[in-house]
Amino acid sequence: MYKNGLTYGKCTTIVLLTHIIMLLAILLRGKYDTPQDILPLAVAVIGLDLTYSIVLRFLYRQMTYTLDFVLLLLINISVMFQSCFGGVGFAAKHYVTCIVALAVCQVGFLLTRNHVWIQSKKIVLYILLGVLILSILLLTGSRSMWINIGPISIQPSEFMKPVFVLICATSIREQHEKKKILFFYVSKEMMILTGAFIVIVGLQWWCRDLGSLPTFAAAYGCALACRLCYPKAKFSKKTIIGISAIAAILVALALRFAPGYVQNRLSVDIWNQMEGDGYQQCKALIAIAEGGLFGKGPGCGSLYKVFASDTDIVFSTICEEWGFLVALLSILILMAMMLLPMINKPRSYFHTTMILGCVAVLIVQMGLNIFGSCNLIPFTGVTIPFISQGGSSMITSGFLAGMLKAGQSPVFKKPEPKKKKAKARKAVAAA
Repeated sequence: MYKNGLTYGKCTTIVLLTHIIMLLAILLRGKYDTPQDILPLAVAVIGLDLTYSIVLRFLYRQMTYTLDFVLLLLINISVMFQSCFGGVGFAAKHYVTCIVALAVCQVGFLLTRNHVWIQSKKIVLYILLGVLILSILLLTGSRSMWINIGPISIQPSEFMKPVFVLICATSIREQHEKKKILFFYVSKEMMILTGAFIVIVGLQWWCRDLGSLPTFAAAYGCALACRLCYPKAKFSKKTIIGISAIAAILVALALRFAPGYVQNRLSVDIWNQMEGDGYQQCKALIAIAEGGLFGKGPGCGSLYKVFASDTDIVFSTICEEWGFLVALLSILILMAMMLLPMINKPRSYFHTTMILGCVAVLIVQMGLNIFGSCNLIPFTGVTIPFISQGGSSMITSGFLAGMLKAGQSPVFKKPEPKKKKAKARKAVAAA
């Protein structure tokens, strides 16, 4: 058995008690017409807790389950947040995407736990990345990141995140196979990976949507760090200094030649443009201040009237209605989920690289949202994983959670060649 922080029964009890307490808070402090308005939400939350706990009991008995319970805890908290914005109700659409995220988490776990198998599919990952890029260029109809199919909007760039993390992890071993070109020893895999990253940067630039670019940069940076820290890696101090200098120059050039709207966000004074470019951030900061530590009460806020209150500035909306303490607690739960792979030591260097890439993507995305809402950094318009509303983001986050869980999977041996298997069978038959 693998290590788990608590027993299965204790994990189930903690999840149920937390959600029951939050439902009681909605009953006592929430804005609704009759107590029956809370019933659909309560049935949905408690029902999902019990159903998932029972189903999980019969899945992967030899695997860790702590991350699954933390994910369930966070997702149903998110359902209650989203259901109370502007008045207590039931966010059915968000609830469905949360269930899909739980299922996708298991899919991500099954696909990435066997590092031998997934590394053999590296070409497939590059093809999938190319298909997603082409879908953005050909199907959006303009320089946009969104594909609209009737009432449904899909953001393929979100699906590129776990694919790129897997590409980084699967190429870590081959990056040490170098070839001499002129006076330099060059890694073919590293050049291909860098090329893929440059294509992603170009795509984000072309679509005028640089908000999620730091998440890809974080994944690439983790891959580079793992490359430098690889047990067999040999890097001189000059090489490391050179890479750092090139990175600094590229950042400076990017800031210098950034599009006008990006430079405007870097220099905007939100309090002098409260009705212009600083409108959302001003409203978000005012909502945080008005909410205080304990909030106005579920459904009693006014920030829900502002555009993207349930996505880009969702942290401020939670602070206004539930209070800063509850908002901070939800963020700590998300961070705890990222730390859980450390309970069990990763079973391969591939899994180590994969875990670091997933954590980097989730932390950077979370930080961009929170610090952007609080005007500590330029406003980027990205979501908080598992908390903000959005189907593409929720599915992607679920797959990343599955990859985190897969980091604790057992060691998979390389399959024996067919000839050796045939000889072994003959030897057994002769005996």
